[in-house]
Amino acid sequence: MDYDSSRVFVENVKAALNGKTLDYIVVNHMEPDHAGSLRLICDLYPDAALVATKKAVDMMAQFFGDELKNEKIVVKEGDTVSLGKHELSFYTAPMVHWPEVMVTYESFEKVLFSADAFGTFGALNGNIFNDEYDIDRDWLPDYRRYYTNICGKYGMQVQSLLKKALTLDIQMICPLHGPIWRSNLVYIINKYDIWSKYEAEGNSVMIAYASIYGNTENAAYYLANELSKLGVKDIAMYDVSSTDVSYIISETFRCSHIVLMSATYNLEIYPKMDDYIS
Repeated sequence: MDYDSSRVFVENVKAALNGKTLDYIVVNHMEPDHAGSLRLICDLYPDAALVATKKAVDMMAQFFGDELKNEKIVVKEGDTVSLGKHELSFYTAPMVHWPEVMVTYESFEKVLFSADAFGTFGALNGNIFNDEYDIDRDWLPDYRRYYTNICGKYGMQVQSLLKKALTLDIQMICPLHGPIWRSNLVYIINKYDIWSKYEAEGNSVMIAYASIYGNTENAAYYLANELSKLGVKDIAMYDVSSTDVSYIISETFRCSHIVLMSATYNLEIYPKMDDYIS
């Protein structure tokens, strides 16, 4: 949890425990938007053991020095921790999207705590479950933009995680960002499978252009019009100078065909186009 949200986070933890002892703190991911409050939680619950991968424990020392005095339990692929009727199993997921990442599976209620995998950009509106939303309408573009910009480079690693997930009986997915998936899990798993295989979602054309005086822009729109005459219906147009690159990257994954049109700048590719390509 981000340190700026620590007060609310601590209040929620205390309410959930309702006076009970906290025995374990499972750390799936050390990125500061999730682990920023770790020192505070450890100070409040010094007897709770930290459960994490070796790389995550190393990062704790880098982030917090020697301030985390709690016992540290280093887990490897397939290790388990019994909580009575609940049992936690741990599966490493390196580079999805940091090197220390693991996911945690709870076998009694069949819940996968998936770290950043299956997450999305955007804030919840009060509803917390996927079936309380129209995902295609309200969330899919942000799911795609999140995956392609956060994990898009690591398709092979995501495929490895998906293969592990398919061996588990998962009834619920709890990602660190976005709605909890309690129904139609195959929807988001299939999306991740498509994106991580770098497959297009349909027959479509993205035209991204960089124009200085408007001539390249005119050529881009001329091409789009000609494609329309040929029956192409899904055409996405982006001016790289006015569109955040995260949206263009997202469309690059979605579309089956890509056209890049750029003016030259000092004998090189126009800088904004070069940024996108890089």
